[in-house]
Amino acid sequence: MSTSVEPLDIAGAYLIKPEIFPDDRGHFLELFQQRAVAGPAGGPMPVAQVNCSVSRRGTIRGVHSRTVPPGQARYVTCVSGAILDVVVDIRVGSPTFGRHVTVVLDQYARHAVYIPEGLGHAFAPLSAEATVVYLCSTAYDPTGEITINPLDPELALPWAASPRILSEKDAKAPTLREAEAAGLLPVYAEGALTSA
Repeated sequence: MSTSVEPLDIAGAYLIKPEIFPDDRGHFLELFQQRAVAGPAGGPMPVAQVNCSVSRRGTIRGVHSRTVPPGQARYVTCVSGAILDVVVDIRVGSPTFGRHVTVVLDQYARHAVYIPEGLGHAFAPLSAEATVVYLCSTAYDPTGEITINPLDPELALPWAASPRILSEKDAKAPTLREAEAAGLLPVYAEGALTSA
C-alpha cells in the first residue's frame, strides 16, 4: 500500500495522503503508517495517547502545543465531516516564526497532518459537525501546555467570521508576542528545540 508524504511550508510539518482502496463494500485505507512518518520525522513517532474530538460548526480549538522537552508530536485526521486544520510556527528563532499553514482535512480524502514538537495546532469544523482523531507522542499534561489565542490579530488565522465558539482557556490565552515575552515558547536554534 502506498502513502504519499508532502512537506508543508513550515519545516517539520507534513501532509500525509494515504492510498484509498474502494470496492462494493465501501473503502479501506491505512490511517497511520509508522514507516511513512518515520522518515520525515527523523524516526518513529511514539504513540502515548489517541484523542477524539467532536466539534460543531463555529468551534475553534487551539492554538495548542507543549513545552519542550518532551514536546508533543501529533498526527491529525478528520474521520467525519471536514475541518480547517492550522499549523502555527511558535518556535522563537525559526525562519517561519509566526507563520501558519492551513490544510482541509475531511472524511473523503482521508488526509492527515503530521505536526512535530514545537509547532502550534488549531482547527475549526467546516461542516455542521466534525470528528477529529489525533495520535499524540506524549500523554496530556496540563503543566506543560502552551496555549496561544487563536484570535490573535497578528497571526490573522483564517477562521470564519461567526459564530466563534472558544473554550474559556483559549479565549483568555496570550497572543503569540505575549507568550514570547513571557518565555513560554520553545526556542529554535540550528534545527534543535529547547525551552526558553
